[in-house]
Amino acid sequence: MDILKRIAEYRNREKELQWEGTFAEYLDIIKKNPRVAQTAHSRVYNMIAKAGIETDSQGNKKYLFFSKELFGLERAIERLVEEYFHSAARRLDVRKRILLLMGPVSGGKSTIVTLLKKGLEEYSRTDEGALYGIKGCPMHEEPLNLIPRELRPEFEQEFGVRIEGNLCPSCRFRLQEEYGGRIEDVIVERVLLSEDERIGIGTFSPSDPKSQDIADLTGSIDFSTITEYGSESDPRAYRFDGELNKANRGLMEFQEMLKCDEKFLWNLLSLTQEGNFKAGRFALISADEVIVAHTNETEYKAFIANKKNEALQSRIIVMPVPYNLSVTQEENIYKKLIQQSDLAHIHIAPHSLRAAAIFSVLTRLKESKKQGVDLLKKMRLYDGESVEGMADIDIEELRNEHLDEGMDGIDPRYVINRISSALIKTEANFVGALDILRSLKEGLDQHPSITPEQREKFLNFISIARKEYDEIAKKEVQKAFVYSYEESAKTLMDNYLDNVEAYCNWQKIRDPITGEELEPDEKLMRSIEEQIGISENAKKAFREEILIRISAYARKGKRFDYNTHPRLREAIQKKLFADLKDVVKITTTTKTPDENQLKKINEVIKRLVEDYGYTPASANELLRYVGSLLNR
Repeated sequence: MDILKRIAEYRNREKELQWEGTFAEYLDIIKKNPRVAQTAHSRVYNMIAKAGIETDSQGNKKYLFFSKELFGLERAIERLVEEYFHSAARRLDVRKRILLLMGPVSGGKSTIVTLLKKGLEEYSRTDEGALYGIKGCPMHEEPLNLIPRELRPEFEQEFGVRIEGNLCPSCRFRLQEEYGGRIEDVIVERVLLSEDERIGIGTFSPSDPKSQDIADLTGSIDFSTITEYGSESDPRAYRFDGELNKANRGLMEFQEMLKCDEKFLWNLLSLTQEGNFKAGRFALISADEVIVAHTNETEYKAFIANKKNEALQSRIIVMPVPYNLSVTQEENIYKKLIQQSDLAHIHIAPHSLRAAAIFSVLTRLKESKKQGVDLLKKMRLYDGESVEGMADIDIEELRNEHLDEGMDGIDPRYVINRISSALIKTEANFVGALDILRSLKEGLDQHPSITPEQREKFLNFISIARKEYDEIAKKEVQKAFVYSYEESAKTLMDNYLDNVEAYCNWQKIRDPITGEELEPDEKLMRSIEEQIGISENAKKAFREEILIRISAYARKGKRFDYNTHPRLREAIQKKLFADLKDVVKITTTTKTPDENQLKKINEVIKRLVEDYGYTPASANELLRYVGSLLNR
């Protein structure tokens, strides 16, 4: 990569994006593309929609704009986009509200805002997201605000664009002094949003109320120019450089909004409802911006308990952002964070992060009152696994049972800190599930906010995660021992289905070698069905249900295969593994393996490395561990 060449190309691209012309020329752009004059809320929604929207079979939407960085928050994000940004883009009343993201620490609130800010920067550099402002305006003001109020109805009728704002004091002054009131001559430029340059993106963070000035939000008087211009109400004597000024046309992040002193929040009352705010000795200043704040649940409850905050409460839309409750998505969070570190080169054995994710998710779930649903079953349902006797409607009932589920529990930062500790401490070139679970356990004593009762509960969840990993590890090794596992499973399933079909239709099976007709193999069918607890009395109903499922798939032109029926797949797996268990046990626990056993071990390690993502060292460790499990 020639970095100097790439820098030159980048500089040229930025120059190509620059545009400057008169207001009259800007009107030509509006005619061709009215979207350049869209509101800030509309721009944010269109930016999100442009990245793509996927809809699953249940009608749930996944917004690809967020999917690379946020995992397991699809429901919260769908609500955020549909209930706030989509409605606000259509000029419904929600655009006159502050968006408050409320949730536990490390839940993704800041990441959502960061993605929106970075996304706006990139979107403003595209043709679809282009926007323009009056050149020299400290607030990058929409040029259409130049059009006098009396002429706006005619303009809106002709161009199909609504104008809502008024000129800022600076532009009002310059229109008369520099342009002699000739609106058509006012210079307009393309605006490229940038947080670093404070163009259209602002960030306000509370600090000491005694030292922080309201000027941080609304700008301040430039006292060095008072003698020159003679009055504090002269726009030239005022710095329009507060965060509300600079965030005009884009987005302002209000970090930890509820930690702010009250005087900082008063400005938001008129900004949200009327689209303007008061600054200095000027009339109300128009601003078109999305205000996104975030806070935690404790501070929000204290805020709404204070009656003095009622006016502001009514101008806030609260969007809960809970912790992720899917084990698979939690794994993705850890993978992302580890890839961003300098320890990405250390091998993490397969399923190790899953063990940590199981622990994390269990701490966030709430007990269900639904009969037969424990936390482990609930965890599997939330992760998209099929659980016997549970349907999609049951999952929705479980989600609605505790609306605050996911608002507490172990946060991803704690887990990633403990994974990092395991990575740093390892003397080998890999870490396994036991290393990570041990690190999580050790960290509970150092966690400042965990009570003794919670510690006992969390230790139990670590034990459950360990048991879940034990089952995964045993299956992994048993699969590696079966040569061409998938084909063996498919052959066994096809054999079972042939026998089931013959049994249900009162037919016989033809032996493929001798050609003689035989009765269905009851022993084979029962050996598979017993693996998942199908009783002698229930076998007929189970087999008929399988046959009905095959017919239904055939009518739809689909093929019934190994992965179609989760319970049958589980039975096939258990049957294969049961037949193999003794071989695995003998081979993995022998201290002095003979030549054949050694050859088998080397073949299994090779398969674990090539097909399952282990290193030779972590594969050896896995075999030793599974051997100890089978010996118990």
